Amino acid sequence: MSKNYTSLVEINAALQQGDVTVEALVNGYLAQIEQFSHLNAFNEVFGDEAIARAKAVDAKLQAGTAGKLAGMVIAIKDNICYKGHQVSASSKILEGFTSIFSSTIVERLLAEDAVIIGRTNCDEFAMGGANENSYYGPVKNFADNTRVSGGSSGGSAVAVQAGMCHAAIGTDTGGSVRQPAAFCGAIGLKPTYGRISRHGIIAYASSFDQVGPITHSVSDAALLLDVMAGPDDYDSTTIQSPYIPQGDVIPAKGTKKIAYLQEALDSPGTDAEVKQMLTDNIAKLKAEGHAVEPVSFQYLDYLVPTYYILATAEASSNLARYDGVHYGYRSPNATDLQSTYKLSRSEGFGKEVKRRIMLGTFVLSAGYYDAYYAKAQKVRRLIQDKTNEILQQYDFIMVPTAPEPAFAIGMEEKDPVVSYLHDIFTVQASLAGVPAISLPAGNNSKGLPLGLQLLTKQFAEKELLEFSDYFLKLTTN
Repeated sequence: MSKNYTSLVEINAALQQGDVTVEALVNGYLAQIEQFSHLNAFNEVFGDEAIARAKAVDAKLQAGTAGKLAGMVIAIKDNICYKGHQVSASSKILEGFTSIFSSTIVERLLAEDAVIIGRTNCDEFAMGGANENSYYGPVKNFADNTRVSGGSSGGSAVAVQAGMCHAAIGTDTGGSVRQPAAFCGAIGLKPTYGRISRHGIIAYASSFDQVGPITHSVSDAALLLDVMAGPDDYDSTTIQSPYIPQGDVIPAKGTKKIAYLQEALDSPGTDAEVKQMLTDNIAKLKAEGHAVEPVSFQYLDYLVPTYYILATAEASSNLARYDGVHYGYRSPNATDLQSTYKLSRSEGFGKEVKRRIMLGTFVLSAGYYDAYYAKAQKVRRLIQDKTNEILQQYDFIMVPTAPEPAFAIGMEEKDPVVSYLHDIFTVQASLAGVPAISLPAGNNSKGLPLGLQLLTKQFAEKELLEFSDYFLKLTTN
């Protein structure tokens, strides 16, 4: 592409001055997608359709009737339904399945004249933190092709990182927008649970799943939140009170009280350069007059076990519908109903998805329900209460997004629990249902991006975005 635009504000200025057209933008992104196809970020590119839509948006701009997102070319994760387009959640079991309706968020994005350029690769059914569990193969990090992109929204993050689209939409269950954004040097926002409709999003764990944008600028994250958020009659878990738009993001003024988790600095599992990044940013904020204080979070070691017990239980229930009867993959070797169920599911699901279904079925089974699932629900409440207690005293909680930068592709852990521990700093916001954002925090000595995460109170996205904008201006100047 001739120019890398970091925000829609820049694109709008270029469109008004006649320096570029939406069609030219789309053609530039399509060239990038072709050039970097080895990164495996896209499962499908809607090339001709995106060009046709871009021409229509250009005509609207000429007529002065274009929507808020005119000029924004976005990619959507392959678990988001778009009428007349395939959606597979990167799983063999949904290979070739075409959606008969659009998700609420796709309808809202298109209504404001966004151009959707394609569907991005992800961990199968959004289960994973490395984008190595996809039926279509791993997504490679643009900063270092031997490294993972992060997951599960790895394709969305790399598409933004490598300039294959302007912004992308992912889903965040336990960190699946924030962690890949951190690994790819982008901004990843997980809004308050229920802020954005889940209607038309292929479910993984329904009490955690939340849609979020991956962008280069805070203003774009705020704008996409404004377009996608709000009540939806098709999703009873959305927040029913009317959504008040964020509007223009004005960098936060005045000093703030910020807590950081002492355990994040003390943990032997946190990479030395990640600890140094956190320490440096604490010093920068203190120098600006902010109160930055350590707090103890005694439930840190319980975050990952609690999350995985509850998420796998919900996955076991949600994925029961993929049975080889209604839609999707059906085993050619099946001979009767029972073998249809058994073979279609065992052949159609990947290893990690089967592992999580079995874990979830186990914790919900008679004799183990009270010992695992019911206990995990109680611990979730303790985590939520403690998080809210800290946020009553502080404006934000600050932690690294991930305990280490992007790790090598194929670093298959013999013990899957070790790979689950990569989620240690992201699952807190998911369990508590609070908004969180991952912000780019420079690179380590090997040139790999690092991410810093901020959590705040439920429904306080505006304050979170405004402080994020201030923080990025402070740390990147």
